[in-house]
Amino acid sequence: MAENIKIVAQNKKARHDFFIEDTYEVGLVLSGTEVKSIRQGKVSLKESYADIRNGEVFILQMHINPYEQGNIYNKDPLRTRKLLLHKREIRKLIGLTQREGYALVPLKLYFKDGKVKMELALAKGKKNYDKRHSIAERDANRRMQKSIRRDI
Repeated sequence: MAENIKIVAQNKKARHDFFIEDTYEVGLVLSGTEVKSIRQGKVSLKESYADIRNGEVFILQMHINPYEQGNIYNKDPLRTRKLLLHKREIRKLIGLTQREGYALVPLKLYFKDGKVKMELALAKGKKNYDKRHSIAERDANRRMQKSIRRDI
């Protein structure tokens, strides 16, 4: 049973700004025009984040451009949207985000077998010195790979 996955949007800055501890595949509650707009790739995860309210998980600041042919059926591009997770996953996330200072950050948005899914990460924020260390490590790896290629 092959899975048909088509990535629509990625949050590349998330891996730079956070230590990713765990990831979850979540569904989204969307309107029809939002799905059509996502199919066209008109979505941005840049400033978005997830929050837990009253035992439910919501995504905030995710921008979905209004669908051109949507007229009166279009919703607010930055509206709060509900995420679909299992109850035990939500309970676990509530404990981690409240006590241990984790954040819920979306990594990518994709279609899986015709349904819109999101990869949500349980992440801890990086300090500036952590970011500099990551950049230095990446540069060192690039130099090593370059020298290996040159020697071959």
